[in-house]
Amino acid sequence: MSPVGPDQVTGLVVVDKEAGWTSHDVVARCRRIFGQRRVGHAGTLDPDATGVLLVGLGRATRLMRFLTPLPKTYEAEVVLGSATSTLDASGEVTGTWEMDEVSLAQVRAAAAALTGAIAQVPPMVSAVKVGGRRLHALAREGIEVERSARPVTVYRFDVSPGLTPGVFRIEVECSSGTYVRVLAADLGEALGGGAHLRNLRRTRIGSFSVEDARRVDELTAAVVLTPAQALRDLDQVVVGTDVQRDVARGLALDRVPLGVTGEGPWGLVDAGHRLLAVYEATETDRIRPAVVIEVAR
Repeated sequence: MSPVGPDQVTGLVVVDKEAGWTSHDVVARCRRIFGQRRVGHAGTLDPDATGVLLVGLGRATRLMRFLTPLPKTYEAEVVLGSATSTLDASGEVTGTWEMDEVSLAQVRAAAAALTGAIAQVPPMVSAVKVGGRRLHALAREGIEVERSARPVTVYRFDVSPGLTPGVFRIEVECSSGTYVRVLAADLGEALGGGAHLRNLRRTRIGSFSVEDARRVDELTAAVVLTPAQALRDLDQVVVGTDVQRDVARGLALDRVPLGVTGEGPWGLVDAGHRLLAVYEATETDRIRPAVVIEVAR
């Protein structure tokens, strides 16, 4: 595929990442497809995982930090009876148990106990930094360090039968920062043994689903969402030309005249629904610019 043109595209593409690709691989390919130097993603997917990856192009890369916190939905399989070094099917088996007789009701009860606000210890194969180094880099050197548990929220943890004994299908809706492989391992431990995850697929980030997504080889300029569309999960406020001048100068604004409510952040758009900026709350009745974007007409 020939590039669209150097630095001409600003917006978001919703990618259906294939297995075997790293998130960085997808970013690199998008740079070539769109002729863009500035490309970034919101929410890493492991190489073995598939599904929704949000990729920002051009000035829209500055918006990725507002997409990263969106809730996420995953589908996967939990294999009871074997734990692995990576907590998924790519690792070496570290323990085995006879768990074929575990019932669906037992698994659902254990999943219910892992639903809601919970504390989760990041796996050693994650990108979390400890002492200035990524955990996965330490893991490759055979080093394991103590990790602090982090608060996450599991909004939904549905379990259904798999095709073989000891294998269960799961669908998880969770907050950003939740590790589904840890949920699988914790599920196995709660059932008196061990477990690992396989066939992980992210089906949704916020309102962006696999139905919106395209494989990398299907990406063209025609599927690029505008910056305003990229922030469709944020409250958006239409502002007139007088306010637009203040926005362009990066000035703080009063909430009341704008009719801004809630905790934010908010996307400020013009009458043509071009994204002008993203504003955040302060401790006063004024809101301040987090990102000011100049979108070409």
